Amino acid sequence: MTAEAGRPIRVLVAEDQSAVRAGLVLILGSAPGIEVAGEASDGEQAVALARELRPDLVLMDIQMPRLDGVSATRQVVAEGLADVLVLTTFDLDEYVFGALRAGASGFLLKNTEARDLIEAVRTVARGEGLIAPAVTRRLIAEFASGPVREPRADPAVLDTLTRREREVLSCLGEGLSNADIATRLDMAEATVKTHVSRLLGKLELRSRVQAAVLAQELGV
Repeated sequence: MTAEAGRPIRVLVAEDQSAVRAGLVLILGSAPGIEVAGEASDGEQAVALARELRPDLVLMDIQMPRLDGVSATRQVVAEGLADVLVLTTFDLDEYVFGALRAGASGFLLKNTEARDLIEAVRTVARGEGLIAPAVTRRLIAEFASGPVREPRADPAVLDTLTRREREVLSCLGEGLSNADIATRLDMAEATVKTHVSRLLGKLELRSRVQAAVLAQELGV
């Protein structure tokens, strides 16, 4: 849910550790153009508050009581309540993969610097859905070095894509930014954005990171 221009980005902070949650609220609440819409201490509360408050973004801890962050992310995304930015102490483990497959727009480690947290929230709120190319490249490297995974998607879904959209999807799978894709494919950056939007719609995906996961799983 891309934030509308001219109004604050409304963020719901879901984190079970009160001290960590307070720190996140302090950082985000002090940032220009960002408003903390609410706080949740477990996954069930996160989903309930997302339904009630309709924030632009949920900053979602992976490991929480009652309902874990992956399941909560799946519900929030499935209902179209908000974009989800996953927060975890674990660098690219199966929980993170699960959250990204569930439609999270990206993830951050809990030791992320305050300025990077703020920029990540703004990036997702702009609808770009990719925190930084380096994050996606690490994600891809993990897929490449990890155990072979059975594809979770039917390769036939790619049949709906044009040749150009397949090329853009392949670039997303490499962790390239819009500017990088524009340079590689010799097209305007605005055109890249259009192709990304169309392929996400055709593939029924919520984020660029989710598209990168799919590209890796299907070997695009």
